[in-house]
Amino acid sequence: MNYPHPIIAREGWPFLAIAVALALAASFWCVTWSIPLWIIALFVLQFFRDPAREIPQVKGAVLSPCDGRVIKVERTQDPYGEREAILVSVFMNVFNVHSNRSPLDGKIEKIRYFPGKFVNADLDKASTENERNAVVLRTEDGQTVTFVQVAGLIARRILCYVKEGDTLARGQRYGFIRFGSRVDVYLPLSATVKVAIGDKVSATSTILAVLADN
Repeated sequence: MNYPHPIIAREGWPFLAIAVALALAASFWCVTWSIPLWIIALFVLQFFRDPAREIPQVKGAVLSPCDGRVIKVERTQDPYGEREAILVSVFMNVFNVHSNRSPLDGKIEKIRYFPGKFVNADLDKASTENERNAVVLRTEDGQTVTFVQVAGLIARRILCYVKEGDTLARGQRYGFIRFGSRVDVYLPLSATVKVAIGDKVSATSTILAVLADN
């Protein structure tokens, strides 16, 4: 299940091939007219980059599942894990890496997919109205963390490569969201949050919170 991180995500290979082919074809016809196509190809290249990341080995650390900016930290109800929780939401713009990675070690208890709308992922209602895919994971010491891929205004495809019963390792690649979105992370109330609204975070390398010892 581990992804070898080949710099460019496999989800982007078809898009990159098409963009480069069109730019090359236009270059033979008219160099000037090919410039916008080369710009598009460069955008596709940067969007689908998927660099390897260092994985912190801090005990109980909950790592960011994606790159982006923290837009919400609040106490709320986890509708997927059916409990009160601390919600940390990370918004991804089109310039962030969109590969999604497991925030911690554990076994997947539940996966729930919900079709929905495609409103701006920066809005509060995106968590409940947009297309989304929730993964409920339980750690070895019995704590539950839920992470939810949420589609956005431009994002039209949520990809999840794991299933119920799978075991995930922290930093392991488990999914991808194409073209702008967010990821919601529901933490136990006993967790200590390490980020604040407005903070920029990086998938795997940024610690969102630390779980309390049971």
